[in-house]
Amino acid sequence: MRLWIKDPLAILAEGAERGIVVEGGQIAELVPAGGKPAAPVAEVFEAGGLAVVPGLINTHHHFYQTLTRALPAALDKELFPWLKALYPVWARLDRQALESAVTVAMAELMLSGCTTTTDHHYVFPKGLEDAIDVEVEVAKRLGMRAVLTRGSMNLSERDGGLPPDSVVQDEDTILEDSERLIGKYHQCHDGAMIQMALAPCSPFSVTRSLMTRTAELAARHDVRLHTHLAETEDENAFCLETMGYRPLDYLEECGWLNDRVWLAHGVHFNEAEIGRLAAAGASVTHCACSNQVLASGMCPVHGMESAGVKVGLGVDGSASADSSNLMQEVRAAFLLQRLQYGVSAVSHRDALRWATTGSAGCIGRSADLGVIAPGYQADLALFSLDELRFAGHGDPLAALVLCGAHKADWVMIGGRWTVVDGDIPGLDIAELSRSHQATARRIACQN
Repeated sequence: MRLWIKDPLAILAEGAERGIVVEGGQIAELVPAGGKPAAPVAEVFEAGGLAVVPGLINTHHHFYQTLTRALPAALDKELFPWLKALYPVWARLDRQALESAVTVAMAELMLSGCTTTTDHHYVFPKGLEDAIDVEVEVAKRLGMRAVLTRGSMNLSERDGGLPPDSVVQDEDTILEDSERLIGKYHQCHDGAMIQMALAPCSPFSVTRSLMTRTAELAARHDVRLHTHLAETEDENAFCLETMGYRPLDYLEECGWLNDRVWLAHGVHFNEAEIGRLAAAGASVTHCACSNQVLASGMCPVHGMESAGVKVGLGVDGSASADSSNLMQEVRAAFLLQRLQYGVSAVSHRDALRWATTGSAGCIGRSADLGVIAPGYQADLALFSLDELRFAGHGDPLAALVLCGAHKADWVMIGGRWTVVDGDIPGLDIAELSRSHQATARRIACQN
């Protein structure tokens, strides 16, 4: 069926003033000013009051952390003590809690205009060994495109790491499950709905052997690699003290400095390291809200892009950013980077680009996601500008960023409407919110 999304208020695409035609889950054609679709359409969607952008792509998150938003024990702490406060709570995760957390995170993301999300799940308490399978089930139920990373930790407090013994796994278990998940779920074709990546948590929570063997496994199966890196100065100091390397040097020693890799945060790379990232083709996810909440510093996005590093956006965990809203992250990144680099260096279109084409590059999907163009997936976010926050706006696309859009009215993923008039069909948001709050209290209060 050919659907014409007709006469949008504004659209982030050249030559599509009269909208776009969707067919077979893809964008079939752009309709220019004064034009009509080249062939008959079966349905018309009147988009006159809506600003249309490519579906936003979230490249770093921890779904399970929606259970520990604004947790008193973790308030007003920097990264390492923040983690120490939260690990005992996360150790209580069970299947019901995780399913609730994943549903909440994905629903919140989708309502913010996000059509593709990653997740970095790395805590596996006893009984939750199938955590990634749970995430796949929820993604399929909601119809969301997902790149789920099989995270891992094998250095606990007993070994000099941060996490408790109860949430880490041994190296062979991690690698065997990683291979199982790739074989069971990973799709490698354009338009893939579910993909797998491999993601040891961080340099201070895994062994060198696990880092190296994970890189070898990813190369063997042609999947991507993800980890936290250069988030805080404490991390730099830890790596120098315990390994004798700065984080990026250690990454290279483990076979991770290549175009298969995208890194979360990248706040504390120096100029030479940024050049090495660019030369290797590695990418970085900017997590503006989390970096501000934890006072980690400011990622040098403009400098990275100038050097040739691909940069995307991530909402990060809901326990650090306390939100899974990617449109709000766009605005936060815009403001933070403008503060750092000045008015002339950063525009609203840059911020939208980081969340679309930039993020698509991070996850290796530049050929089918992040752009409104023929042949690309019909992943779209449509925003009404009839809220009070937009009253008096001039440029609709600029208004989405500058006036602080936070909820999409319509979202399409692979040609299918997944948000309709601001709601997710088949999902009772009020009941989900109520039950999730009860689950969060249960997890936080267990002895």
